[in-house]
Parts: sequence; C-alpha cells; structure tokens
Amino acid sequence: MKIFLLSVSTLVPTLLMLLMLLVSLIPTLAIKRLWQIFIVISSLSLAFTLIAVFTRQNLPMLQTWLSVSMFGACMAVIVQLLGTVIAVFSKRYLEGEPRQRGYIMALAAVLLAVHILLLANHWLVLIVAWSLVGIALQKLLCFYPDRPFALLAAHKKRVADRVADVLLIMAATLAWSEVGSGSLSVLWTHLEQHEMSTALQLCAVCLVLAVMIRTALLPVHGWLIQVMEAPTPVSALLHAGVVNLGGYVLILFAPLLEQALPARILLVAFGLLTAILAGMVMLTRISIKVRLAWSTVAQMGFMIVECGLGLYTLAALHLIGHSLYKAHSFLSASTVVRQTRLQAMGGTISPISISLFFAPVIAIPLVWLIQLIFSSAAWPWWWSVVLGLAWSPLLWLPMQRSTIQDVLLYEFYGALMIVGLTSAALVAHTLPLGLYDTPNNLLGVIVLMGMAMLYVCLGLLQKYPQLLKTWRRWSYAGFYMDEVYTRLSLKIWPTRWNP
Repeated sequence: MKIFLLSVSTLVPTLLMLLMLLVSLIPTLAIKRLWQIFIVISSLSLAFTLIAVFTRQNLPMLQTWLSVSMFGACMAVIVQLLGTVIAVFSKRYLEGEPRQRGYIMALAAVLLAVHILLLANHWLVLIVAWSLVGIALQKLLCFYPDRPFALLAAHKKRVADRVADVLLIMAATLAWSEVGSGSLSVLWTHLEQHEMSTALQLCAVCLVLAVMIRTALLPVHGWLIQVMEAPTPVSALLHAGVVNLGGYVLILFAPLLEQALPARILLVAFGLLTAILAGMVMLTRISIKVRLAWSTVAQMGFMIVECGLGLYTLAALHLIGHSLYKAHSFLSASTVVRQTRLQAMGGTISPISISLFFAPVIAIPLVWLIQLIFSSAAWPWWWSVVLGLAWSPLLWLPMQRSTIQDVLLYEFYGALMIVGLTSAALVAHTLPLGLYDTPNNLLGVIVLMGMAMLYVCLGLLQKYPQLLKTWRRWSYAGFYMDEVYTRLSLKIWPTRWNP
C-alpha cells in the first residue's frame, strides 16, 4: 500500500495541472480568483515534484507508458518552479488585460504537457506530449493578436513543430519496426543486447533533426527571436523552460545516441555553427530582450554540442543552470535595461589588446589546476580548454589607463570567478542524476578548434569593429538566414499574419 501511494504521488503534479486546466473552464469564476487558485495548485504541484525527487516510484500498471527518472524528476521541479513564479509574475503583469482566462488555460496546458513529456517511457507519449506543448504555446504567443510579428513568429513555430512531429513519427516507426515495441525501456534493452542496425541509425538521425528544429537551432531560429512580441512572462517560459526540452530528450535517448555516430556528428556540426554565429550576432544587438533571445539560441547550440560529444552530465547541468538564469533575466529585464543605460552613459570601453591574448593563457591553466585539486576526471582535457576559453572574457581588462594595482585587482577578481565557476561545475558533476558520459575525443578536438575561432572573432569584434564592418553588418542581420526560412515557411504553409 505504501509503495502504491508513493507511486501515485509521482503522478500528482500532472493530475493537479490537469485539474487546473479543468477549473479554468468554469466561466463563473472571476479572473482574480482564478489566478489565486492557479498559484495554490501550482505551489502544491511544486511540493509533490520535490517529493518525487526522493521517491521516484513508478506505477506498475503504467510503467510501459510512464516512468520517472532522477533527472526527469529534477527537471519537473525546475519547470514547476518556473511555472509558479511565472504565474505570480503574470498575475501582476497582465492585470486589466483581456483574454486572461485563455492565458491561464494555455499556461496550465503547457505545464501539464511538459510533466507528461518528462514521464514519457513510450514513443506515443513522447510525440503526443511534445506536440501538445507546441499547441498550447500557440495561444500564449498570440496573446496580443494585433501584433503582426507575434502572429508571424507563432506561424513559423507552427511550421517547425509540424516538421518536427513528422520526423519524430518517422523515428518512432523505425525504432518500433526494429524492436517490436514502442516502449523506450524495451529499446534500451535491445541496444544492450544487439548492435545498431541501419534502421536505428536512421531513427537516431530523425530524432536529432526533430530536436534541432524544436530547439530553434540555425537556420530555423527566427521564431524564437520574434516571440519578443509576446508578453514577457511568456518569453521567460519559452526561453527558460520549453526550448530546453530538446536537451532533455537528447539526454533521455543517450543509450541510442552513443552508438549513432552520424547523429552525433549532426549535433556537433549544427550546434557548433549555432553557438558561433549566434554568439557573434548577440554582440551586435542593442535591445536587451533581443540579446537575451540570441543568447538562448547560442546556449542551445552549446548544449546540443555537449550532447553530441557525449557529455550528458554537463548538458544536464547546463540545462538546469540556463533555465534558472534565463528566467531571472527575462523577469528582471527592466532592471537590466536600467543598468545597461547607466553603463552606456559612461561610454563603451574596449578591452586592452594584450588582455585578449593573456586571458586564455591564465584561464585554461586555472581550470586544469582546479580539476587537479579536486582529483576529478569529470570531463576530458579538451573540455577544460573549452571552458577556459569560455571564461577568458572575465579576464579582459576594460581600462585603457590604469595603475598596476588596479590591473592586478581586476585580474584577481576575474580569476576568482573562474575558480568559483570551475569548482561549482565539478561539485555539481557529482550530483546523482543517473547519467553516464560517453565522450568522443575526435569530435571534442573539432569543437575545441571551433570555440577557439569563436574566441578570436569575439575579440576582434570587440577590439577592432571597424576592420570587420561587413562581417558586423552581416552579424547584425543574423546572416539573413531567418529571411530564407520565413519565405520558405510562408510558401509551404501560406497564412495571413497581418491583423
């Protein structure tokens, strides 16, 4: 009986969000009272997701279809926490706005679908849940129906979602025909006992393509940038929670991907290209929300690269950290805008040239040293170099003229941040998420060279912007890739996007 109750408790968050969806259909409930009920139910759901982290009991009669894992339970906590915070924020943000009831329904439906996806142990559950997430999001993205770009972004996402659905169905069909079952547990058992067949290789490729489309990698990223026309809490939900689901799906299918080299090459190629180009575009934008959007695209590319390299633990930590950071960034965008304006009033100071060179010389050995102190082989040597390059800007000197004492103090604080970040990554790497890494050294070296190129380009754009005027202009335009996708999506699926 005790085991049964614990098993049922893992489904309670899903049932509670279903209850909230049904409650929002009651027309006599006032909007103010509906928001109060939503926050209470969402808080209860959050409490039960925390319980599920420690229990992780599966309901025997549903085990073929639904299964809870440690990482899935942690993701459920993150998503429900974001949902609760966004609900509290939305209550104030949308005060006096029409169509709030539809907003509440859509938000509850998104959280419901995400909870089902995080429990998915069957291809059908995964496909249906992920499709429902996209359908519910359409309502939120079109909250302001008089904004043309919001409608266009929603349409472009609709096209991308339908293509991804087709690819997922193809992946499921290939795996089902090979294994004889739609259960993911049966697929993992099959992979342990048999070598990868051509059908499963194609299955992995279709799965990867579907994830890349849903994760808004280049060149289908445009809708993620244009959802800035939606309410700020919707942007926070999308960037901090929904887009990250692609990373979760890849980590879920790690047993399949570790034997599918073509799929991993696709992940590394498109992820690296996205991280490099989106990182450059971000530097050219002025709008805070747009910069945050491009930052999400770059971070998704980086996370996809981690999955392609087989560094699933790092990808999981990246996913969790990005969710929390991006939610805070969007919900506090007004504060960020004020700080940015104050900085702009002081003028833009480019980094000292010599610091661009010496920053990685200091940062990379620091990462290695901390890893040596921890006596940990949490990641391969080439990833330590990548991390050192990623954190090198913390050591860039923004002062043109300063005393030796100022320089030393600035470098000390930068080095302290690098030590702290590396230590936090190593400590977090020991968390019992139930994930196992399968790093690919050849792909890792390729990624290292790509990140080195990105570092050089960022340094040049910061220090010598006039020498790269053409490249900077192309960067500002997003390399015109979204224009191509927009025309293609409107040709494939014509629609009216003017109000």
